[in-house]
Amino acid sequence: MQFASILRRSLTGAAVTVAVLATGLVAAAPAQAADPSQVYVVHGIPATPVDVWVNGAVKIPNFQPKAVAGPLALPAGNYDLALTAPGQPLASAILKVDGAAIPAGANISLVAHLKADGTPTITAFANDVSKVAPGKARLIVRHTAAAPAVDVRAGGTPVFTNLTNPNEAKGDIAAGTVSADVVAAGSTTVVLGPASLTLAEGTATIVYAIGSLDKKTLDLATQTITGLHSAPAGVPTGDGGKAGGGPAGWVYALMIAAALLVAGGAVRYRSVRAAAARR
Repeated sequence: MQFASILRRSLTGAAVTVAVLATGLVAAAPAQAADPSQVYVVHGIPATPVDVWVNGAVKIPNFQPKAVAGPLALPAGNYDLALTAPGQPLASAILKVDGAAIPAGANISLVAHLKADGTPTITAFANDVSKVAPGKARLIVRHTAAAPAVDVRAGGTPVFTNLTNPNEAKGDIAAGTVSADVVAAGSTTVVLGPASLTLAEGTATIVYAIGSLDKKTLDLATQTITGLHSAPAGVPTGDGGKAGGGPAGWVYALMIAAALLVAGGAVRYRSVRAAAARR
């Protein structure tokens, strides 16, 4: 599957709604220290290696599907992002985002993936990096595949149900190794897995369902964030499994989503073939 061949949908008016929501939440949020944001990049589009450009320079060359890069320490500001085929010039970009706004002090994953209908997109997730209780680990599952709603099971028991693209579910569970699989929502029909996941104490393991059910390219990508240990007498600080890591997390997620969609200009898609024709 060629990435350029499926880049064919433009943005809709929903982007404006996201921008308005983000603006309202930012106005109500407390001021954050001007620390760099920790930004991860996740490649969830099958069979499409790319170079990742930031502000006109290649930052991640020959980035392969399923790979996770980062964290990149990015000061707050606006960034021009682009993807090209490996070794190709910026003028041949197959996906560009101009003026993406990165807030201060956030922890974010930017995921290139397929929407439920198979068209490509970029989704920003605010990573929950709050402390976990002693003996615990955080498991986060993100549906970023061209597939219907799914249930996620651990040891054959559903732990997250009716998860849809592009949403996440999470929980803090006992550290250790679990066998996880993905089934069609409300059924026992396995569509992905099983996979053995080692959940180390004081970490967040993020599992992405990527690829396409119809194209038979479903797969898993994983990301691990360390350093979330609590003191032995610490108190768990999770948010009960709600996506986004609390109000500040929602602020970051909406800010980045709005920026990717509307801030600083529209997202422009163009195929490598079209770019070559212009040259």
